[in-house]
Amino acid sequence: MINKKIGLLAIAGLSLVGCKSVQNREVPVGIDNIVNIGAKKAVLSENEMNNWMHLDLAKDTIPGLSTEKAYKFLEGKKSINTIVAVLDSGLDIEHEDLMSITWVNEDEIAGNNIDDDKNGYIDDINGWNFLGGEGVDAPEQLEMTRIVAKYQSQFEGKTKEEVSEEDKENYDLYTELAGKIKERVEKAGFQSEFYTKMKQTFINSNDSIVKLLGKDKYSVEDLNAIDDTTLSDFMKEAKGKMMYVASNPEGLPAMLEQLDGAIEHYTNQKDSPNYDVNFKGRMTSDDVTNIDDKDYGNRFVIGSKEDESHGTHVAGIIAAVRGNDKGMNGVADNVSIMALRAVPDGDERDKDIALGIRYAVNNGAKVINMSFGKGYSPEQIWVTEAIKYAAAHDVLLVNAAGNDAADIDVTNSFPTDASKDFIEFSDNVLTIGALSFSNDDKLLASFSNYGKHNVDVFAPGHQIYSTIPNNEYKQMSGTSMAAPSVAGVAALIRSYYPKLSASQVKHIIMNSGTKMNIEILKPGSTEKVLLSDISVTGRIVNAYNAVVMADKIVNGKK
Repeated sequence: MINKKIGLLAIAGLSLVGCKSVQNREVPVGIDNIVNIGAKKAVLSENEMNNWMHLDLAKDTIPGLSTEKAYKFLEGKKSINTIVAVLDSGLDIEHEDLMSITWVNEDEIAGNNIDDDKNGYIDDINGWNFLGGEGVDAPEQLEMTRIVAKYQSQFEGKTKEEVSEEDKENYDLYTELAGKIKERVEKAGFQSEFYTKMKQTFINSNDSIVKLLGKDKYSVEDLNAIDDTTLSDFMKEAKGKMMYVASNPEGLPAMLEQLDGAIEHYTNQKDSPNYDVNFKGRMTSDDVTNIDDKDYGNRFVIGSKEDESHGTHVAGIIAAVRGNDKGMNGVADNVSIMALRAVPDGDERDKDIALGIRYAVNNGAKVINMSFGKGYSPEQIWVTEAIKYAAAHDVLLVNAAGNDAADIDVTNSFPTDASKDFIEFSDNVLTIGALSFSNDDKLLASFSNYGKHNVDVFAPGHQIYSTIPNNEYKQMSGTSMAAPSVAGVAALIRSYYPKLSASQVKHIIMNSGTKMNIEILKPGSTEKVLLSDISVTGRIVNAYNAVVMADKIVNGKK
């Protein structure tokens, strides 16, 4: 077992001044490449915004991956195709930027309803759908809701004194989670009503200003020209609101669109099956309490167009075809994406994740991206054993840290590779926090989880431009986007330096990252901290440094 607190190799630079043995190979220890570069002053161009995850901190003053610099170093070097499993919501394998790099199970004959390769999955040409259904949404409860539903008939309406001693722990959990669900639903209802009223206030304010000025369109200058001494309190307030709107280049339509998005989000949350203890979302007929009941799911990895957006976006970040003049470039250039649909609109089942990991391992994946997470894991042991299984077969797992601006050293976040005292049970998992494109105190995405012991490194995860269904592209944010940027770097290393183990690749990525010598805002707080205060390494991922380090391990210093 490896303690994350003391097991870190303290390197980020490229000079060989020492080494540590990892699985019979050497990981060099070098001089820290601490970078202290001022933030980019100008507003990012559209091209920079759509491409920022690949940019270079030293050259562009934007904390990207230095992807293009990595490829210049790799010129003339040979690579092998590397399979990366995307364990997610499903993905659009027919997308123009993903179709040619979608994994194909060559040992299976499509559509003959026979398990040709005897792997336990019939017609699994591109992966497997553990959620069931074909081209449909997969709504599900949160894990806390499932726990409440499990104990509701036993504990509802009872006081703690009426419960037997051996059931008191479960009773406490039931009442705690039932209270959380009630609180969240009420809060979502309040927020939905709040933003609905706010939208109407902006509409009324705009109507009043239009009537006062006698024209539909007006500028900040027009508003400044209004004499406040002639205005009622209502009109002064209306003027102030519309001054804010008019100063935004996109104006009122953009403001109303944002408010509509907030209203929809909180209304859906209030009415969501996520918090409905009576909802039955499982589309398969398996016994979810039995890990050995594996005969379920199907070959339809695409899912619904709405549900699969997440997985499609993740896959594009990893490996969207580079240099084809379509949309965007992924990180890795010689990759096959294995599609595994296991994450519903709600919390994933431990069983599906455990079997998904094992499927990926058994079918040749060398990297597995896991852009999901939850706060409760009743069958954590199944996932733990699957992670150990992946380690035993030299497979690297890249895990998103989560988007609650929380310290996951304190708050539970699953899946995890460590015990509560931060002792790793496996050395093949990277947990990734999210960066923004701002090289200043706003370096971290405001939503990103963090943890001195449980978040290894940070990578681009804010407003990342990538693939979505129907040959389209858009920006999305989350540690869900940061994890695949690192999975792409891992695939790049494993493709060009296939002799390196999963553990070595993990430590190379951790130890080749750039140290940031600036104070930053801790997510969800106004407190200023160093990156080393809230992560294992205190570093941001750098693809160039990583491949240079990998090359030195394999080929020696030149």
